Amino acid sequence: MVKKRKIRNYLGRNFQRKNLKDKLSEEKRSALMSKIRSKETKLEIEFIKLLKKETKYRFLTHQRSIKGNPDIVFKSKKICVFIDSDFWHGWQFPRWKNTLKNDFWRDKINNNRTRDRKTTAYLRRNGWKVIRIWEHGIKKNKAIGLKKITDSMKNG
Repeated sequence: MVKKRKIRNYLGRNFQRKNLKDKLSEEKRSALMSKIRSKETKLEIEFIKLLKKETKYRFLTHQRSIKGNPDIVFKSKKICVFIDSDFWHGWQFPRWKNTLKNDFWRDKINNNRTRDRKTTAYLRRNGWKVIRIWEHGIKKNKAIGLKKITDSMKNG
């Protein structure tokens, strides 16, 4: 008998699995989701520390005055850096959208992706250089993300 292998990506996620019912109640799920931070995450803090060591340019974080609230802003160079979470910003979303519990999450992530595209286009039209770095890219190799930023400062 041939055993059917599950297809997994390098993060170990199974995109072929069936959609299962949520094990938590609505109230418990809501309480759990409310604890997820949108800024000053451990990943972001570590990356910003490395960036401070790597560059001589001053930068600001979480500038609300700029559309999209970029994670890192080099105002003098007009460079915005967004550190995008794999889940919330939908990295390879078409591959795994069917594994989500309900339409609410599919719509939420789809809207996030649409908003990200519109924000990037808006900023570029207004003279900003936009760099988007994925969470898995930083986890895999922080140096590549830093190089993207430093190279754009040299070219810009």
